[in-house]
Amino acid sequence: MNYLAHSFLAFSDGQITGQFLEDYIRNSERFSFPKEIQKGISLHRAVDTFTDTHPEISEAKKIFSPLVRLYSGAFVDVAMDYFLANDEKIFPGLTLKEHSKKIYSVLKQNLNFFPESFHQKLQRMENDDWLYNYRENWGIDFSMQNVLNKAKYLEKDIPVFHFFLENKEKLQNHYDHFFPDLLNFTKNVEADLG
Repeated sequence: MNYLAHSFLAFSDGQITGQFLEDYIRNSERFSFPKEIQKGISLHRAVDTFTDTHPEISEAKKIFSPLVRLYSGAFVDVAMDYFLANDEKIFPGLTLKEHSKKIYSVLKQNLNFFPESFHQKLQRMENDDWLYNYRENWGIDFSMQNVLNKAKYLEKDIPVFHFFLENKEKLQNHYDHFFPDLLNFTKNVEADLG
């Protein structure tokens, strides 16, 4: 999953921090953080493992595979954030905007745990309100282009966003069948982490 899903699948400020921190640490470092941050790191890993092995995500990857091969998972992650951002059952009314503001605030309060490179990313994330703008077509287009720009073995002008629009209904269906399973799984993992 991508930033929005990881920010949503956290049950405390420490877990929000851990969810974002996981991408920046070595495995051996995770036990050096406060307990709630460790839980967030563990949740991030559990979410990624569950997502990667879920049949709906496997099918969603097949949609992007002809275009981007092994990078299909990264584009599915971005697509799932779009559907989550537009899920009225989870973010009715202005709750996505409120959620986004809270996440940026929590991360700024915990910047001391992050490397300098994340400080700059968080500033861009907040300035352009990435989390909220996942609900917009242009926000997903921007995110998908970002993935293309970072992908070592892909051309930068592959029409991935156009492909997303063409397959939006199928991808929405995969989200609708996948996300409730992920939510239940995450609640169980969090309970097990104590």
